Amino acid sequence: MKPITVLVSVDSNSILLGAKEFLKYLNELIREHNLDTIVEVLETGTIGNYNGVTIAIMPDNVYYSVNTQEDVLKIFEEHILKGRKVLELEIDKEKVLNLTTEELPKEYKIVTRNIGKINPKNIDEYIARDGYFALAKALQMKPEEIIDEIKNSGLRGRGGAGFPTGLKWEFTFKTPADQKYIVCNADEGEPGTYKDRLIMEGDPHSVIEAMVIAGYAVGATKGYIYIRGEYYGSVENLRKAIKDAYEYGFLGSNILNSNFSFDLYIRLGAGAYVCGEETALLESLEGHAGRPRLKPPYPPQSGLFEKPTVINNVETLANIPPIILKGADWFKSMGTESSPGTKVFCFAGNLSNRGIVELPMGVKVKDLLALSGGVAGGNTLKMVQTGGIAGTFISTDKLEVPLDYDSFAKYGVSLGSGVILGVNDKHCVVDIALNVMKFFKHESCGKCTPCREGTKIAVAILEKMSKFEGTENDLEELIEIANVAKNTALCGLGQSFSVPLLSLIENFKNEFLEHIEKKVCSANICKKVEKTKKKAKLAK
Repeated sequence: MKPITVLVSVDSNSILLGAKEFLKYLNELIREHNLDTIVEVLETGTIGNYNGVTIAIMPDNVYYSVNTQEDVLKIFEEHILKGRKVLELEIDKEKVLNLTTEELPKEYKIVTRNIGKINPKNIDEYIARDGYFALAKALQMKPEEIIDEIKNSGLRGRGGAGFPTGLKWEFTFKTPADQKYIVCNADEGEPGTYKDRLIMEGDPHSVIEAMVIAGYAVGATKGYIYIRGEYYGSVENLRKAIKDAYEYGFLGSNILNSNFSFDLYIRLGAGAYVCGEETALLESLEGHAGRPRLKPPYPPQSGLFEKPTVINNVETLANIPPIILKGADWFKSMGTESSPGTKVFCFAGNLSNRGIVELPMGVKVKDLLALSGGVAGGNTLKMVQTGGIAGTFISTDKLEVPLDYDSFAKYGVSLGSGVILGVNDKHCVVDIALNVMKFFKHESCGKCTPCREGTKIAVAILEKMSKFEGTENDLEELIEIANVAKNTALCGLGQSFSVPLLSLIENFKNEFLEHIEKKVCSANICKKVEKTKKKAKLAK
C-alpha cells in the first residue's frame, strides 16, 4: 500500500458542516486498521466551496465532498483501503480549486497561495513554501528601498478604500517619532465578506511576516492585530503562529540578527461595524468607544496613542511577502494598469457555490457569476451586489463591467471588499433597501447627524413604502438623505450607506414606483397592513 496524505479542510465554515467530527472519525478508522505509518491526516485551510466538507486524497489528487460519517467511511473503505474512487462523492478538482475553462479568467493565487496547501498551525510548513524568506530579504534592504518597491508595485488597500499602500508607508516613514505602530485591521465587519477570516485561518504567518516587514520599513517596533472577537478560529491560529514566530526568531528582539526588534499583540474587538473605519478602530484599541476621529490628522501622522501608525487590512498585508520576493514588475504583470495584482472575491447570497476565488483585477462581474455556478435552485438572477453591504446593487445589464478601483467612477459599480452577492427574482427591492438601512441604522455610532438621523428617517420612509403608504415625495427624500450623507457624514462608513440606497433607486426605480403608485409588490414580500377601526363604546 502506497503512502497516502489526506487533507481535511478545517475552517470556520467547514466546521459548521462537521469538519472536526469527520477528522476525528477518520483518525479513529486509521488507528483501528493500524495504518498510522502509511496514512497521514492533516488539517488545512479552506479548499474551494462550501457545499460540503472537502477532503483531498494525495498524491492521487482526488477531491471529495463529505456531508456525513457514512461518506467518510465509504472514502476510507473504498479509496484508502482499496484504491478505488468513490465516484458519487468525487468533485471536479478544477471546480473546487476554482480553476476555470479557457473562456473564463484563470485564478492566480498570491494572497491565497498557501491556503489549503499547508497546516496553518505548523510554522515549518510555511517556511517550506518560502515563508519568512521575504522578511530575510527585506532586512538586507534599506527601508526606503522596501517602500519604493511597494510603491512601484501599485498595491492599493484591499479593504475597499483603495489607498496606495506604498504612500501610506512612506508618509509614516517620513513622520519623526520616538514610537511608531503597525496595525492590522482584521475586523472585517462587512456582511457577506469572509475572505480575511479564511486567510487568517489558513495562512496566519503571511500576515505576521508582512507586519514585521512593514515595521522595519517605517521604523515601527510594535504591532497590533485588531480582530473580531467571534473569529475564534482565526484568533487561535494567529496566537499559535505568533508564539511560534517568537520561538523561531521572526518576532522579538534582534530579528534574524538584524538589530531590528518587533513585538506583536492581538486585541479583540466587540463586533461593531464602525470599528472597521481606521480611526474608530484606533479609538477602540486605546480603550475608548469606537467612534471615528476628525481627519486630518491622518494615522500616518497621528494614529495609535497619537503616534505615526500604518493601518493595513489582512488581504493587503498578505500581498507584501510575494511582492518583496518577486518584485514590483511581477506584481504589475497581473490586473490592470491602475489596479495591478489580484483580488479575493467572496460568493454569497443566492449563488450555487460558496467560497472564495482569487482573480486578477479587472475581472468581469459575469465571469465571477459563472465561477460561482450561477443562481441556485434554477431561479432567475435579479441583481448583484458588489463590494459588500456598502456596495452597489446592479441590474443584469451591467454584468459586463470589469471590477477594479476605477469601476465605480466609470460605471457606478463598486469593487469594495470583494463580495459578489447574487439576488434572485424572489426578492423585493424595497424590502432589500429596508433591511440594508436597518443595518446601517443599528450600526451607526451616532456621532454625526447625517448618519445618525439620516438612517432613522430612511428606515421610516422605507417601512411606509413596504406597507404601500409611501409617496413620490418620500422617494425624492430618500435620494436627498443619501446625497447629504455622502457629502457630509463624518467618516467613510457614514457616507457609505448612500451607495447601496442610491444604486437601488437608480437601477430599480420602477419597483419603488410600483409600491407607491400601484400598491403592489411583484415579489409578494411586502404586505398591506389592514387598518381596523375600533367601535367606540357609548356610555349609557
